[in-house]
Amino acid sequence: MRGAQGARQWCWRWRRNPLRRRDDVFEAWIVLIVWTVMVLGGTLAGLVTAHAAEESFTRLRHDRHAVPAVLVVGTGSAVPAGEGAVYDHVRATVRWTAANGAPRVGSALVESGQKAGSHVVIWLDAQGRPTTAPPTTSAAATESTLLGIGAAVALCGLVFGAGGLARWRLDQGRYNRWAREWERLGPQWGHKTP
Repeated sequence: MRGAQGARQWCWRWRRNPLRRRDDVFEAWIVLIVWTVMVLGGTLAGLVTAHAAEESFTRLRHDRHAVPAVLVVGTGSAVPAGEGAVYDHVRATVRWTAANGAPRVGSALVESGQKAGSHVVIWLDAQGRPTTAPPTTSAAATESTLLGIGAAVALCGLVFGAGGLARWRLDQGRYNRWAREWERLGPQWGHKTP
């Protein structure tokens, strides 16, 4: 019995009622649409974003490749990157052999603390330019998941805010109508009968 009573109270805007206003029905539709878009749209936005990010990371792993190189100039020690953190890669001049067999010299990120002539591994993009290493499979999966969650939360926040704004506008209209009614009927209550 209690469940039926709760359902009737929850759905009061949908039932026929002489006190039900057009705004009540409109507000019920706003709430229904907002929650539907948040659930379905948020899920879809998260999945699409995560899938697109995963494809992008897969393309990066496919386009970038590691090649052996030789340090032209030695690298210094590790660079402090904040409280207790140390960034162990520095930009240095390296020499490597291109895919066509021509020697190339350029700047790439390598581990710090290496002497000139040391053998290192650098990453090249599809055009043969030095670049950073692509994300690992697990790092890409983590970042794709976080981007998907971020997209879902952003869409839900936007839809929730729009629904809240629509409901606020409905409330402002109600307050204005109540004020007009009070101006019309309020003075009648103030009169005393002789």
